[in-house]
Amino acid sequence: MEVKTSLLDNMIGVGDMVLLEPLNEDSFIENLRNRFDHNEIYTYIGSVVISMNPYRSLPIYTPQKVEEYRNRNFYELSPHIYALADEAYRSLRDQDKDQCILITGESGAGKTEASKLVMSYVAAVCGKGQEVNKVKEQLLQSNPVLEAFGNAKTMRNDNSSRFGKYMDIEFDFKGDPLGGVISNYLLEKSRVCKQPRGERNFHIFYQLLSGASDDTLMKLKLDRDFSKYNYLSLDSANVNGLDDAASFRTVRNAMQIVGFMEAEVQSVLELVAAVLKLGNIEFKPESRINGFDESRVKDKNDLKEMCELLGIEQSVLERAFSYRTVEAKMEKMSTTLNVAQAYYARDALAKNLYSRLFSWLVTRINESIKAQAKTRHKVMGVLDIYGFEIFEDGDNSFEQFIINYCNEKLQQIFIELTLREEQEEYIREDIEWTNIEYFNNAVICDLIENNQNGILAMLDEECLRPGTVTDDTFLDKLNTICAEHQHFESRLSKNSKFLTDHSLPHSCFRIQHYAGKVLYRVEGFVDKNNDLLYRDLSQAMYKATHSLMRQLFPEGNPAKVNLKRPPTAGFQFKASVGVLMKNLQTKNPNYIRCIKPNDKKVAHIFTDSLVCHQVRYLGLMENVRVRRAGYAFRQPYESCLERYKMLCKKTWPQWRGPTRDGVEVLLTDCSVPSEEFAYGRSKIFIRNPRTLFTLEERRRACLEDLATLIQKIYRGWKSRTHFLLLKKSQVVVAAWYRRYAQQNKYQKIKSATLVMQSFIRGWKARNILRQLKYEKRCKEAVTTIAAYWHGTQVRREYRKFFRANAGKKIYDFTIQRIMQKYFLGLKTTTMSPMDNTWPTQPYGFLEGAHTELRRIFHLWRCKKYRGQFTEEKKSVYEEKLEASEIFKDKKALYPSSVSQPFKGDYLEIQKNPKYQKLNGAVEEKVLLADLVNKINRANGKGSPRLFLLTKSNFVLADQKTGQVKASVPLPDLASVSVSTQSDGFFALKLKEGSASASKGDFLLSSEHLIEIITKLHRIGTTAADRDQINIDISDEFLVQFKQDKVCVKFIQGGPKNGNSAACKRKNNRLLEVSVPSP
Repeated sequence: MEVKTSLLDNMIGVGDMVLLEPLNEDSFIENLRNRFDHNEIYTYIGSVVISMNPYRSLPIYTPQKVEEYRNRNFYELSPHIYALADEAYRSLRDQDKDQCILITGESGAGKTEASKLVMSYVAAVCGKGQEVNKVKEQLLQSNPVLEAFGNAKTMRNDNSSRFGKYMDIEFDFKGDPLGGVISNYLLEKSRVCKQPRGERNFHIFYQLLSGASDDTLMKLKLDRDFSKYNYLSLDSANVNGLDDAASFRTVRNAMQIVGFMEAEVQSVLELVAAVLKLGNIEFKPESRINGFDESRVKDKNDLKEMCELLGIEQSVLERAFSYRTVEAKMEKMSTTLNVAQAYYARDALAKNLYSRLFSWLVTRINESIKAQAKTRHKVMGVLDIYGFEIFEDGDNSFEQFIINYCNEKLQQIFIELTLREEQEEYIREDIEWTNIEYFNNAVICDLIENNQNGILAMLDEECLRPGTVTDDTFLDKLNTICAEHQHFESRLSKNSKFLTDHSLPHSCFRIQHYAGKVLYRVEGFVDKNNDLLYRDLSQAMYKATHSLMRQLFPEGNPAKVNLKRPPTAGFQFKASVGVLMKNLQTKNPNYIRCIKPNDKKVAHIFTDSLVCHQVRYLGLMENVRVRRAGYAFRQPYESCLERYKMLCKKTWPQWRGPTRDGVEVLLTDCSVPSEEFAYGRSKIFIRNPRTLFTLEERRRACLEDLATLIQKIYRGWKSRTHFLLLKKSQVVVAAWYRRYAQQNKYQKIKSATLVMQSFIRGWKARNILRQLKYEKRCKEAVTTIAAYWHGTQVRREYRKFFRANAGKKIYDFTIQRIMQKYFLGLKTTTMSPMDNTWPTQPYGFLEGAHTELRRIFHLWRCKKYRGQFTEEKKSVYEEKLEASEIFKDKKALYPSSVSQPFKGDYLEIQKNPKYQKLNGAVEEKVLLADLVNKINRANGKGSPRLFLLTKSNFVLADQKTGQVKASVPLPDLASVSVSTQSDGFFALKLKEGSASASKGDFLLSSEHLIEIITKLHRIGTTAADRDQINIDISDEFLVQFKQDKVCVKFIQGGPKNGNSAACKRKNNRLLEVSVPSP
């Protein structure tokens, strides 16, 4: 069963400021402090969410929290940004209403994080699918890219958005995201050239220098040292908690996900590097003949590197920094720039280059994330824009003026939409609408944006006016036209009451905004509004070969020269704000007001004065008063009856009729005055929060009574259950005890019976034992008597023959004992055939038997040893035996071969893939495969050959290629000749007249000569169809080489090449083999 909850349950302070009693600024701030101290950072004002920046991570954004707020009523759970995001998403999906979420607040209040949380919640609750997930990922990953290029570290915020962002997220009819469109407003481009003390330039500069690879920096002609760039402030280059290198990798990955090509990313980084290089260009004065100073570039190295990055001729850009061309109708005039003007031109170029790059990035992201389908989409807009800015030191300039103008417009539309929403709900619920008194800031907006007498119009008029135009002339114009305006103050105006106001400097003017008075310093208003970039620099940028420059500076095209002055910054911003306001008025608004609790950017600190200041300029008190002007609280009949039904006996525990009737009965029974509430079509409207809190107090008391009743009933049920359990347990225990007692009684009787039985059996057994022992003694006595009697009889008979046979019997007994001892001594002999030990002969008469026994025993143990042989091992020993018969005492090489086993296949021809072709050429099983040297008759040197022996032939093949050089059938082999020395030479002599004899005999050498010849001889011996191969062992023999016979002679002597035998040709008829001496 789902547990019903409410905003009013377990409330810390007041969750909805509309219900705050009493309502004043102090109670408002105290309620925020109370909730902030208990980690409740969200509070409602009706449907508006107030968000306090906690400056730390809180466990309230988990996937479980997302599911908790999913598809829940806005007031059903405690205040949370997820509740507003869910309400907006469900209204868009189910009611087909376009939504917008307006996030405002000053720098450091958490606007950017709030927009991320809204987008992440929508991404989590909308549909799933490969294409949908891709769109969601692209929308989410656009944030890191825009933050890198548009955010910076300020005194108030380490990740302050220095631009306004409005994103339209487009959905299909199912509520799945299709794409989005981003609009940016008023990038603070002056930060590119100059940053206040303690602040940084835009993040991307530091991220690029910290996170890019050495190769990338070398291509961009950059160095990691921040101090080498004039545009980067050094006092706050490194920020605690910001990892610029990791952020750069995140930005690169995000650009890839959004859809940037690698070439586009490289082009963007080149422009960022160009801005840094541009800041290092310095100028020096150079006097001319006419007496005017002309600017010249001091060190042209940075200028050269920047021109190489952008693809501009160095001379073109250098001239643009020294001269300015002024065109009027058909005339052109070139004037020189002094050093101050050159620096102004340089900074103007840097600001325009960076701001246009930022605008191009937004356009490029829009191309990637825009919805592809042409059908109408549902739209949810998220506006993350700078809040009202008031610098305490009075250093408010053109940027703050523009920002505060935007906030005036947002406040105006906020009041209008809030009142419209209230009025629509009253009409929808058939409640009488009464006009609400509130401050209308339209008069302030008109002061700023009026096309005739507005401050922006006068600023544009002053910028376009010929002649000398300064900030003071602009202020004079304001003093003349706006002097009588009730929200405009200036010390030099005609209004005499400000003449003695020393808090108002002469070069400043003050505007009474809805959030309070703001003092603006007029210095820089004209220049910042002009935002002038010399045409020579635009044309120079257009000539660049860089892929983006012509898109960024289209006005530099010489074929499309436009002499019309470009629109001013104020005019452009006013137009974009107007478009934004029209867009917001077509959507259902949702508001998030962000507040920062302290200026130290640390957790657990709540500064009352700072929060009070933000509450004032956000107009939160005005918002509460508007919501409370009619009925402070409204709730559907079902929820109201479900929550308060226990206050009336007629509605408790269940009301059977219509819910509205049940609420009427409930309020009548509770004696609530009729003027304190009104009945709508589907909701009950309560005018005063005290009425609601009275109902809550009565509900709390009733819940305590109900809890007591439930506890009483529960305790009675628990006691009865416990008694019945005890009763049941007593019956079970008694039954088990009786069983236990009977078992014990039975065991005692059983054990007593067993004891009696054992005693009786023992008595019977002892009687039987005594009887048996008596009978045994009788038998032993009879046997003893009989033995003695027989002994006596035998001795009598033995005495008769003892003298005649005593000597022979003693001799036989002695011999028997000697032989027995002799044979027992032979048992120590081992069973090894190699053991030649044998016990010594103990007596001379055993000489013949001793020798014969030794021979018989040796033969017997040899037979036993041979019986253990396998067929393979037996064959090896037979080969060894045959080698012994052939070579023993005939060949000096033989003794060293005895201990070496005959392996046969030394080349592993079956396994080695190198000899696969050779293995296929030999059809029979290979008995022996070895590497031999074939001796050349011409020089006596050997050539390596593969020697393969089968049962029918032997083969010689090339070592490298495996190609068969010769294959000779064994029947064609007549004899084999070897020497008596320790060499490995042997000659295979072929039968005369055979098919193989035409090539002549083979003179070979091998390390396994004994094994080769033994196997040849053994094959000839076992074959029945051929003659036995003769083995000729001699130190001199003849070898037939084709037509000639050559004598091979073996001599002992030290060869020059080491310890192996060496063959040398002496003449045409003699080969001499030198064998090392043993």
